[in-house]
Amino acid sequence: MISYDVFWETLKRKNVSQYSLIEKHNVSAGLLSSMRRGDFLTLRKIIDLCEILDCDIQDIVTYIPDEK
Repeated sequence: MISYDVFWETLKRKNVSQYSLIEKHNVSAGLLSSMRRGDFLTLRKIIDLCEILDCDIQDIVTYIPDEK
């Protein structure tokens, strides 16, 4: 399972709003909605977010293994 919970924490820590991502950095509202739903993103989108936020991949996404 993929979790983007750390992404929302990174936004708060860096004091970046969703509005700013959409208006200043051309991140689509649909991408943010997909992240809220926990949908998969392309690696390119994750890299773009890392560049915008000047952070590492671990600050965007976390892998949580399925319990078996």
